Amino acid sequence: METLEPILAEHPLFSGMEQRQLQILVGCARNVRFESTDVIFREGEKANEFYLIRAGKVALQLFADRRGPLTILTLEEGDVLGWSWLSPPYHWKFTARALETTRAISLDGKCIREKAETDHDLGYELLKRFVQVIEERVRATSLKLLNVYER
Repeated sequence: METLEPILAEHPLFSGMEQRQLQILVGCARNVRFESTDVIFREGEKANEFYLIRAGKVALQLFADRRGPLTILTLEEGDVLGWSWLSPPYHWKFTARALETTRAISLDGKCIREKAETDHDLGYELLKRFVQVIEERVRATSLKLLNVYER
């Protein structure tokens, strides 16, 4: 039976991670598929997973009272979707909507948090990796804001 381990090992988020740690993550992973316009998660809902996008595009959106949903960033193949599962109270800060058919690996954040509580090396490794994702996302959002306000 084929597992998701090789796919996780090849993803930039987990590249170079110890095999033992990858095997733990595989136990919390599954394949998912979203159709165009499907809402993957909504701002304010419980955040207990994150996604590795394998194919497709996803819009990260905020809702503005006067303008409706505003797309902040568009994520695609190779991107990580979601980090709110890492930080209490574990609620989404944005809405994510598939812009086209999207295939992803869903990782159960609650499962991973429980594993990281008993394996602090795993928790620290994940935290270091997610800080890089967060840093890249803040930078991309800043650049987009500069483009909006320079017009």
